[in-house]
Amino acid sequence: MANHGRARGARVGGVRVRVRGARAVVVSLVAVSALVSGCGLKSGSPLVDDVKPGSVGAGEPLKGASLTVTSKNFSENIILGQMIGLIFKAAGAEVLDRTNLPGSISAREAIINGDADAMYEYTGTAWITYLGHQKPIVDPEEQWRAVHDEDLRHGVTWLPQSSLNNTYTLAISKKNNAKYRLRTLSDVAALAKKDPSAVTICVENEFASREDGLPGMERAYGMSIPPGNIKKMDAGIIYTQVSKSNSCLLGEAFTTDGRIASLDLDTLADDRHFFPNYNAAPAIHSATIEKWPAIAGLLNPLSARLTTAVAQELNAKVDVGGEDPHEVAKDWLIGAGFIREG
Repeated sequence: MANHGRARGARVGGVRVRVRGARAVVVSLVAVSALVSGCGLKSGSPLVDDVKPGSVGAGEPLKGASLTVTSKNFSENIILGQMIGLIFKAAGAEVLDRTNLPGSISAREAIINGDADAMYEYTGTAWITYLGHQKPIVDPEEQWRAVHDEDLRHGVTWLPQSSLNNTYTLAISKKNNAKYRLRTLSDVAALAKKDPSAVTICVENEFASREDGLPGMERAYGMSIPPGNIKKMDAGIIYTQVSKSNSCLLGEAFTTDGRIASLDLDTLADDRHFFPNYNAAPAIHSATIEKWPAIAGLLNPLSARLTTAVAQELNAKVDVGGEDPHEVAKDWLIGAGFIREG
């Protein structure tokens, strides 16, 4: 989704990094800008794969281009970043791989500044974190359009989104749920009211304090979880602790995580639509797509094939099977016919 920094082959930290309040966002952006300009984007390696066009990239429309791809530092986003890079490479570009940057803000700043040309970003992250809105837009297409239109002023062009929706959920082991029969977050609120001691929850530090995390969820559902019942830990530990049923009844989880099936977990429906949609879509440095408009024709078919189920399958290969995100991305692209081996 293994360390906190989510090196290749590990998905541990949160899907997205957010900070509370507009002032905090500005402070964080300034801090990360210094990191990016100082050393954060000095590393990177060229993609050397010998790949050719498949269903996209015929005629090598990016021949002569030198493009940089980036991503956040969790498995799913690394996989998606590798997909972009491999498609660019097959279409004739020289590609520098600068995926696996820490957190959300560093990758975001790289796209804005032109230090990177393309990545997959999430609509909810942009709407809430980067653009500073408090309430999500329930309709996913309307949210994408709003993000697209507003982010143009930051020099970021959003291509059409995928149906891959990596949003939040709460997970519970099937073993424990045989007793409680929880199906929705409203069921959790009812249980917390009836038996407060029963509802223990494991979450990341950030989720425990963010308005789009646990505090906001509690208000939206009218639930009150005793502070002593909230345990903070790394996301990678949350899944195993929920599965083992010895630390927490419930745990913060992500809908596309491959460990949900492998660890025999149930996920609970957000029946009041509190959490934003986090549909993945290519976010491109606007000057790049103006110079290389063929990028849209290369990535739109890819996004059309990416679903939540596909993400779960690919994430499981990395987070459960221990495979390399680059190879997972490459194998899937070849199997789907987007690219061919050289």
